[in-house]
Amino acid sequence: MKVVGYIRVSTDGQEASGLGLEAQREKIMGYCALYDLELMDLVQDTASGKAMKGRDGLHRTLAMLKKGEAEGLVVAKLDRLTRSVRDLGLLLEKYFAGKYSLFVVAEQVDTRTASGRLVLNPLVSVAQWEREAIGERTAAALKAKRCRGEKTGGDVPFGYESDPATGRLTENPKEQMVIGLVKDLRERGFGYNTNCTSNIEY
Repeated sequence: MKVVGYIRVSTDGQEASGLGLEAQREKIMGYCALYDLELMDLVQDTASGKAMKGRDGLHRTLAMLKKGEAEGLVVAKLDRLTRSVRDLGLLLEKYFAGKYSLFVVAEQVDTRTASGRLVLNPLVSVAQWEREAIGERTAAALKAKRCRGEKTGGDVPFGYESDPATGRLTENPKEQMVIGLVKDLRERGFGYNTNCTSNIEY
């Protein structure tokens, strides 16, 4: 059977360092050799696994299936293909329910069999749960940092400065004076476009 391999990393940094790519290649090539699958191409993506949008490599592999250049798709691990239960359902329905085959090395999935198709949904459900749990933990950690007055990213707001040692935000006296002056002018009826330099009494 002719197959195409698909490998994916999540960030440009991972792509540049080769993190995980070589391991994915080796797993796919070893799997194909073991099960006598003819590997026609090995396509790479650098994108999130949350959605299929913007993943040119994946769309290229699916196009190869449609054109008859390959009969199956091989991935080293299921989360390299997708982390979305919805997207997996679409892929199974449109591509891997009958005509084309999906092979997942780490989870030993082969959709040529009914049992191979059955095991996919719980596997992706777990992958999606892991992604959502990580997001919840990250949000909770950022909220805790904000409650402690620590910087959580982005630019330091005007009027404050970040302590390099603790990450806490402390007031910048000079900038606080400017903020106080702006508030005072606003309360006295001066707008953004008012030329007030000659009318202000300090």
